[in-house]
Amino acid sequence: MDLAGYVALTRQSGLARELQTVANNIANLSTTGYRREGVVFAEVVRALPAEGGSVAMTDARARFTDELQGALVETGGRLDLAIEGEGYFVVLTPQGERLTRAGAFTRDADGQVVNMDGHALLDEGGSAILIPFEAKEIGIAADGTISVDGAPQGKIGLVTVEDQTKLFREAGVLFRADTDTVPVEGGRVVQGFLEQSNVNAVAEMARMIEVQRAYEHSQKMMDQEDERIRMVVRVLGQRG
Repeated sequence: MDLAGYVALTRQSGLARELQTVANNIANLSTTGYRREGVVFAEVVRALPAEGGSVAMTDARARFTDELQGALVETGGRLDLAIEGEGYFVVLTPQGERLTRAGAFTRDADGQVVNMDGHALLDEGGSAILIPFEAKEIGIAADGTISVDGAPQGKIGLVTVEDQTKLFREAGVLFRADTDTVPVEGGRVVQGFLEQSNVNAVAEMARMIEVQRAYEHSQKMMDQEDERIRMVVRVLGQRG
């Protein structure tokens, strides 16, 4: 078994995944409510039954989401909403309820409050929120309470999960919770604002360069190992 080449290959595989993740972060610099994603590397030890002993390798074992809040930018839109602090909006997709920090909402033909993909925003009871088109004033309080022309209309549901490892990213700004969600206590809704991506462009570009160099270094090591094996084969062939 070519252990050196195998170890280098596993590292390259992990670096390729990280490079893809960094590139995706950069591509979402301007995406409302996007949260940066990172890769977690871990040491993997494998037994070598034939040779005896073991070999240690690295592997991109998991991904994590950076929970740092993005900047809030004022838009003035009546249905542009941002969350200050922790928590997520809940929207209904064809695959079920999903969590998101992207708060650019509008109304569909039926008066339902929906996001840019047409997914309905849900209230704290899990029902779609309806706002009549004839409404002149739409107010949304910090606790998510909606008032239409001065009359209460419902309350936006803000939730989170106690175990963040049970929250999985889907489609950029949507998250699937594989556990029960709980109401948020510390988050507040800010009307007329949108949360920007929390990706730091300079940091991501610097990380991309680091990953590319690490990948090239691994490739160089594999080329050197290949040349070493070829040389050994030539020498043994000449002696034979």
